[in-house]
Amino acid sequence: MKQYLHRSKFIGLAAFLVLLFFTYSCSHKIGFMPSTMVPAAQGKVKVKKDNNNNYKIAVSLVNLAPPDRLQPPYSTYVVWIETTQNGTQNIGQLNSSSGLLSKTLKANLDAVSPYKPTRLFITAENSGAIQYPGPTVVLSTENFN
Repeated sequence: MKQYLHRSKFIGLAAFLVLLFFTYSCSHKIGFMPSTMVPAAQGKVKVKKDNNNNYKIAVSLVNLAPPDRLQPPYSTYVVWIETTQNGTQNIGQLNSSSGLLSKTLKANLDAVSPYKPTRLFITAENSGAIQYPGPTVVLSTENFN
C-alpha cells in the first residue's frame, strides 16, 4: 500500500511538470523596446498558440500618452504584427474614445491571428481601418520566434 501511494504521488508530480512545461513552452512574453516618441510608455506582448492552431496575442501597456498629445497629433494607435507567412497585418486599434485607453494611461488589446507573429509594433494613425502602417512607429518589439 505504501509503495502504491509513493508511485501515485510520483505520477501526479510528473503529470504536473509535463503540463507546466507545455504551458510555458507554448507562451512567449515579449517586452517593448524604449521609445523616443512616448518615452514613459512600457508594455509587453504575450503570444500563445491555442487549440485551433491560432495565435492569441495579448498586448498590455502602461503610461501610453493619448495619441492626440503626440506632435503632430493623431486620433488612434494601431497594433501591427509581422509574420513570415503573410507579411504585416493590422490586428486592431487602441482608441481613447472607445475606453481602451483610460485616464490612468493603460491600454490592452486581445487579438487572434492564424499566422505566427515574428514582431509586433504600434503606429500612431488618423484612422484604425488601414491596411498599411504609416511612418510614425511609437513602440516596437524586437524580432521573436
